[in-house]
Amino acid sequence: MRYIFVAGTDTDIGKSVVTGLLARRLLDNGHSVVTQKWVGTGCSRASNDIDAHLKFMGKSRGDFRGYLQSMMPHIFKFPSSPHLAARLAKRRIDLARIKGSLKKLSKDFNSVIIEGTGGLLVPLDEKTLLIDVVKSLRLPVILVAPNRLGTINHTLLSIEALRMRKIKIIGIIFNNTSKKENRIVLRDNPKIVEKISGTKVLGILPWLKDIKAGTGLGWNLKQVWDGI
Repeated sequence: MRYIFVAGTDTDIGKSVVTGLLARRLLDNGHSVVTQKWVGTGCSRASNDIDAHLKFMGKSRGDFRGYLQSMMPHIFKFPSSPHLAARLAKRRIDLARIKGSLKKLSKDFNSVIIEGTGGLLVPLDEKTLLIDVVKSLRLPVILVAPNRLGTINHTLLSIEALRMRKIKIIGIIFNNTSKKENRIVLRDNPKIVEKISGTKVLGILPWLKDIKAGTGLGWNLKQVWDGI
């Protein structure tokens, strides 16, 4: 059984893209794979991010009938940090439900790719951070960082937080989120982060105009599996 937690240095920086692309590559290599989003915010009845994963995978919700509740165990309407979205909905994020849903998926799929919510230190409640659950489940992490000015600090801080908790880092994927960034900065960011942190850069995702344009992209899966 293979688990991968796709973490981000921030929100809206490409975690869904990386999760979907990785799942697609695994499918193309003959794996039985499912994606998961523990907490979706800014959603009505279903996780927008799960739908994005499915588009990259060339799948639909119907292909995962019977598993959807486990794929997205917590959905909240208000677009915010999980703790606030849950509080406004007068609900709580149930850690046992998260762990139980992962266990259920692992029985029928040999790979589960989990997308995080926001950054690693977002609170699920007043006592628990997202990174705490990742640690308790001993999940290896792929860190997604936006390739733009300012990413060096955010990425190194995220790596430091993971290492302080002795969480295994498979590597970093940089995502070019805009066509307007300075090319010199874009080339240097991955190099300096890898040099300072000693963490492997698995790949650099080019700017994508739409999901369809990205379905053929990916990186060396051997590097990913060797990191687990």
